[in-house]
Amino acid sequence: MRTPEDERRQLINVAYRLLGSLADAEDVVQETYARWFALPPAQQEAIDVPGAWLTKVASRICLDHLRSARVRRERYVGEWIPEPVPSTAGDDPADRITLDESVSMAFLVVLDAMTPAERVAFILHDVFRYSFAEVAEVAGRTPAACRQLASSARRRIATSAAPTPPVSEQARVVRDFKHAWESKDIAALVGLLDPDAHLIADGGGLVSALLHPITGSVEVARYAAGLAERAPGLCLLERPVNGQPGLVVQLDGVTTGVVAFEITGARVSRMWAVRNPEKLRPWL
Repeated sequence: MRTPEDERRQLINVAYRLLGSLADAEDVVQETYARWFALPPAQQEAIDVPGAWLTKVASRICLDHLRSARVRRERYVGEWIPEPVPSTAGDDPADRITLDESVSMAFLVVLDAMTPAERVAFILHDVFRYSFAEVAEVAGRTPAACRQLASSARRRIATSAAPTPPVSEQARVVRDFKHAWESKDIAALVGLLDPDAHLIADGGGLVSALLHPITGSVEVARYAAGLAERAPGLCLLERPVNGQPGLVVQLDGVTTGVVAFEITGARVSRMWAVRNPEKLRPWL
């Protein structure tokens, strides 16, 4: 039987995967519990499985949030990247994210490209194993329609998926990248980057950051080396980012960025650099 802490952790994990934002997930869970406590005692007692009710309500709130997010993104300054989470995200164990492949940055980016309905159907059914009948109650669609939505989401993931090397190999590549970045060794950086590597940054208009992605190993290497040259006090720390090897960027002891990597083969194919301070709260 689930404890209240288990229920809250489940809701946080569902909401984070649906929204790609820990802050928004926490707001959704707070709103979900507010709706629960607003129910008259008789209505609460009539609900056979409170956990299922809570998940359904939280998922519906997330679905509404995803629909409105598309409008808000049009006003977002620069690129939007999902909020990165450390291995100990959440001060309370009940608020922590379970780190697995469904929260890797690469996976969340693919999820973000889906329609809200696809994302809800896939996360609830394929990740959290809710039946399509239960998903239909959240999405306001038929079970058959939700099955099609989940199938479409799987095709998107299959199209974008690349073989992922073992974590130990990823860690080695990230470590080598760190050393080359610190030493401003452009040749070494180029050797660690896929020729078509992408660097995407998110400052949210609150701090300086790339407004558009940079493509190409030479271009990415030069940009990284230039950052190190302009910030002699730059410190890079190897830390898990969304459960995979990554880097935390600090300047004078203050965290100013978190970098997630996608490793293909033995090279970096994509980098996501989150600099938006509102998304770095769990890292401070």
